[in-house]
Amino acid sequence: MAKLLSCVLGPRLYKIYRERDSERTPSGVPEPPTTVTTPSSSSWDTYYQPRALEKHADSILALASVAGPTPSTCSSSLSWKQRIGTSPQKTRGSLPNTTLTLGAGQLTSIGKSPAAGRSPEGALLAGVWPCFAQSPCTGGQQTPSSTREVALLPLTACHCIFPTQYNGRRAKLLACDGNEIDTMFVDRRGTAEPQGQKLVICCEGNAGFYEVGCVSTPLEAGYSVLGWNHPGFAGSTGVPFPQNEANAMDTVVQFAIHRLGFQPQDIVIYAWSIGGFTATWAAMSYPDVSAVILDASFDDLVPLALKVMPDSWRGLVSRTVRQHLNLNNAEQLCRYQGPVLLIRRTKDEIITTTVPEDIMSNRGNDLLLKLLQHRYPRVMAEEGLRVVRQWLEASSQLEEASIYSRWEVEEDWCLSVLRSYQAEHGPDFPWSVGEDMCAEGRRQLALFLARKHLHNFEATHCTPLPAQNFQMAWHL
Repeated sequence: MAKLLSCVLGPRLYKIYRERDSERTPSGVPEPPTTVTTPSSSSWDTYYQPRALEKHADSILALASVAGPTPSTCSSSLSWKQRIGTSPQKTRGSLPNTTLTLGAGQLTSIGKSPAAGRSPEGALLAGVWPCFAQSPCTGGQQTPSSTREVALLPLTACHCIFPTQYNGRRAKLLACDGNEIDTMFVDRRGTAEPQGQKLVICCEGNAGFYEVGCVSTPLEAGYSVLGWNHPGFAGSTGVPFPQNEANAMDTVVQFAIHRLGFQPQDIVIYAWSIGGFTATWAAMSYPDVSAVILDASFDDLVPLALKVMPDSWRGLVSRTVRQHLNLNNAEQLCRYQGPVLLIRRTKDEIITTTVPEDIMSNRGNDLLLKLLQHRYPRVMAEEGLRVVRQWLEASSQLEEASIYSRWEVEEDWCLSVLRSYQAEHGPDFPWSVGEDMCAEGRRQLALFLARKHLHNFEATHCTPLPAQNFQMAWHL
C-alpha cells in the first residue's frame, strides 16, 4: 500500500543529509513546515528546498501524478475489445484522462522526435505546440463547466454508447506510415433521415476524441458519421505531426470510399479548431468531396504561435513553424473548388491574436478573406475588401444585418450575375467576375459572398455546436 501511495503521489524531490547541531533551528523559532522528522533523534532526510524554477516543475509533476493514471493503471484502464469478425484486440495507444496528461505526453513525443533534433527550432517545438496543446479546450468540444467531468471519464465508457445507441462500428485502419488509426462509423443510410445518405467525416480539434468531440453535432443532425482519433490519441498510435495527420486522413477517406461505399460527392468534411488542417488537406487531395465545413478554425498557425512567444523570438518561431508544424489551412483550402462554410465563434479565446472581445483578431476572418480573394479577386478589390472587413467587425446578428442593409444588397441580382458567369466560363476558380463592374456592384457581391461563406456563432471556442447550427455549405 505504501508503494502504491508513493507511485500515485510521487515523484517528490528529497535532499538527504545529516543535520549538524549548529545548524538546527534555534529554540523558540518554529521549524519550517517542510521539515520531516523520523523516529530517530536526528533528521536524515527532509524535503528538498527547490529554487523557483524547480519548485514550478515539481508542482507540475505532482499535479500530473495525482490527476493522471500511472503507466500501470493506464494500461489496465485502456484495455478494450474490438470485434472485427471474432478477434478481440487491445489498443497500444495511451489514454490520457486529463488535458494536462495529454499535453505533457504529446509534447514529450514531439520534443523527442528526430525531426526536431537538437537545433534551436527543435527545442522551440515544445514551446510553439502548447499554444494549442495546453489551451482551455479539452476532450473535444466541452464547455468549461463540463470539462472536468468529461475529462476524468475513461473514454472506454463512451465506446459502449456508439454500438448500443447508434449501432456504431469500430475499426482500426493502418496508415502508410504504420500508424493505427482508431475510427468509429455510424451508418444512417437505412433510416428515414434523408441526410443519412451523406457521410460527415469529422476532424477533431486538439485534445479532441471522437468519443466526446465534434462527432456529436452531425450525429444529432441525422447524418452518417465517421469519426477518427489523431495519431497518438486514445486508440490511435504514433505522434500528431502534420505528415502523420495527413497520412491518417488519407486512410480515413480511402476507408470511407472503398470499404464503406460512399461516393466522394456524398462525403462532407467537417472540422473543429486545429482539425481544419486535416480537413483542408482532404479537400485539396480529394476535390470531388461534397463540401467542407470548418468550425472555429484558422488560416495559419504562425500568427497564433507568435502571440504566445516572446517578440524577440519572432524569426525563430516563424521558421520553426514553417519547417515542422506548417498548418497552412488557407493555402490548402484555396486549392479546393467545392462549397465551403466557415463558422466563426464571436467570443473565441483561442484563435484570436489579442483578446476574445477583439473580433477582428479572430483568424477565421483571415481564412475567409484569403478564400474570397482567391476565388473572386476582382470582386474582392479595394471596395469589396473594405466592406467585407466592416461586416466582419459586427459582433452580433443585429450589427451584421445593419451593415448588410446599409449597402442595400440585392440577393437576386447577385445570384443572377454569378450564375450567368458560371454558365459562360465554367465553375473553376478563380473567377474574373466583377472585372467590368462599378464599385457599388462589387460591394454588393462581396457582402453577398461573405455572408454565404461565413456564419457567426455567439459562443466561445469550446462550446459544442448545436445540431441546428450545422448547415450544409452554400453553392450555386
